[in-house]
Amino acid sequence: MRRLPPKADILPIVRDGWPFILVSAALTIGFFVLRWNWAGAVLFVFTALMVNFFRDPERTVPADPRIVISPADGKVVQIVDSPASSPLGPGSRQVSIFLNVFDVHVNRAPIAGTIVDVAYNKGAFLPAFDDKASLKNEQNRVTIADGDFRVAFTQIAGLIARRIVFRKKVGEHVGLGERVGMIKFGSRTDIFLPREVVLDVKVGDRVKGGLTPIGRRP
Repeated sequence: MRRLPPKADILPIVRDGWPFILVSAALTIGFFVLRWNWAGAVLFVFTALMVNFFRDPERTVPADPRIVISPADGKVVQIVDSPASSPLGPGSRQVSIFLNVFDVHVNRAPIAGTIVDVAYNKGAFLPAFDDKASLKNEQNRVTIADGDFRVAFTQIAGLIARRIVFRKKVGEHVGLGERVGMIKFGSRTDIFLPREVVLDVKVGDRVKGGLTPIGRRP
């Protein structure tokens, strides 16, 4: 996922965040010029939160090709057998990661391979930690294949989020841990794994996109 140079070299900000940050910063300055200091102070804090939310830090992706890496920062809130609607079919497992507003919201490819399917579904906006969010919320499901090995992940909007960003297309190759998109504001990411993947995480663990192994191929 490209970032805007040269500003992105100074502040690692994903390009989708600059409109929010610049408008908020301009209003902050305007309120201070007008001596509406209380409003300026509130907007200053809001601008700082926007900078924090849209940050896009560099990550050194592990070199082991056997690993399935976390597609998102956040907390593992659920590990279950995948539902019947799973893109990998029966027998697969689902690991759900909840992202709060202080987490990095850039999504990364969990494996290296070719994108074989992208399915967007416009839905509701339940809180992302709600189990029903995986079924009812706005979401974008992506399947990546490395030969016969497939992994899928779903970008799920939360209560506040209103836009899912995905920058790749079917047929494109992605590298392990490569930036592929983001979910604006609170959200959730579900990853679907074949049964043979040995899990490296448990419920309650904190994970980082592009860094933390979710599991390993046998």
